[in-house]
Amino acid sequence: MTITNWRLPANKNTVQVYPENPHYLMFKGKPMILITSAEHYGAVINAEFDYRSYLAALAKYSLNYTGIYPGAYVEVEGMFIEYNNLAPKIGQYALPWARSNEAGCWDGGNKYDLDQWSEEYFHRLKDFQAEAAKYDIVVEICFFNCQYQEGWHACPLNPANNIQQVGPEDFNDFQTLKYPELVAEQDKYVVKIVREVNDFDNVILEICDEPTLKGTPAPLAVGWIDHLVDVMVKTEAELPRQHLVAQQYMNEVDFTRDDRVQVITTQYIRQASEQVGGVEALDGVYHLNKPVELNETAFYPIWYEGDVAAASRAEAWEFLVGGGAAFNQLNGRFTVPDPAGNTPDNHAILTSLKNLKDFLSGFSFEKMTGGTDFLASRLAEGSLARGMSQARLQYALYLHHSTLKENGVYYIANPGTYKENLVLLLPAGRYRADWILPKENRALQSVVFEHAGGEKTLGSPDYAFDIALRILLII
Repeated sequence: MTITNWRLPANKNTVQVYPENPHYLMFKGKPMILITSAEHYGAVINAEFDYRSYLAALAKYSLNYTGIYPGAYVEVEGMFIEYNNLAPKIGQYALPWARSNEAGCWDGGNKYDLDQWSEEYFHRLKDFQAEAAKYDIVVEICFFNCQYQEGWHACPLNPANNIQQVGPEDFNDFQTLKYPELVAEQDKYVVKIVREVNDFDNVILEICDEPTLKGTPAPLAVGWIDHLVDVMVKTEAELPRQHLVAQQYMNEVDFTRDDRVQVITTQYIRQASEQVGGVEALDGVYHLNKPVELNETAFYPIWYEGDVAAASRAEAWEFLVGGGAAFNQLNGRFTVPDPAGNTPDNHAILTSLKNLKDFLSGFSFEKMTGGTDFLASRLAEGSLARGMSQARLQYALYLHHSTLKENGVYYIANPGTYKENLVLLLPAGRYRADWILPKENRALQSVVFEHAGGEKTLGSPDYAFDIALRILLII
């Protein structure tokens, strides 16, 4: 793909925490919710991937968020899914380090020289950032992921792949401070990328996803992350822009109370393992008054069962209507052969996310707080619900019927014929209530009512899987 010269965006307002409600973010001075269905984080490192078509596809559906791994973590063909963007074909890896004159890299090419940066790579990285900025798409740059044994042999910081022979023999030592020479190279990599993207406003910086998932002891990973947070913060302190820092919240990796980390990152809707799911974080750390993001779901479509579009929709609607700040569905439909993800099922997925964004835009969401304190009645058996509200003025509720997969990674949709009779606690006023079909963001039923205050019963129309409720005070 030909890369044109990039230009800095004119606006200097970075992504920030919204000061009037720190559960949300703002960009260019306006509150926002980040929402997307994103490719598998390889848009930059996969030289064959046409990220222009990909970003244009997101923008077509009004989606405003994506994420990348910039090079220290890579995968190889055969991992997870066909056309895995993090697993480029041999000869198509675009990584931050230049190749040396010494043969012997895992892919048959020359080894990497960790003292030399690849100009082509950094041109591609900044071009990607500039292209995303054209559409006001925010890019979360996650510097590291835990290493997987299946792909460790391809990592440029594997000692077999660089002329400095830097790196551990055991892939689980990668996320530790055990090897000073390795840590020095990791520091250089973080500093270099932080400096290169500092000119851009549409950036969130994350240290590491899944740091302990494959066996790295949590205390060692925590110390390593703590060090890299310092490196990142100190680097940006001397630069024109300071971007938000994010870190994934796990049971034994907890930076949620660290003032240097402004964004709490989670993965999956719920989790039974050491990771903390998105709705679990809303229950457990929402009171810390930081934005909570769910930056990875199960891998669409291969990890789902049954009505995958409905199950995916439920994840997004439940989390964001429950007060989440950012949602990213991991989507395997954006590939090298089809970077825009032009398939009928993907159209349905992307449309449901656009509908969710439009639904939330119908509120002054930045004034709302997550929770269902306004719901007085118990739900019917099998119903799951999340909501948010601004007392007396606006209320949002989302209900669906799903079974949580045993390991907590995804939902299985339970279609049927459902009806709710909800008892709500509302102050006195004149209200409009709309029952919304999430699949289409279409009102199934609307009613205007005068209320003296206290309990109010609202009956829903029949629905087949999920439904949303919007209640607004009529001024």
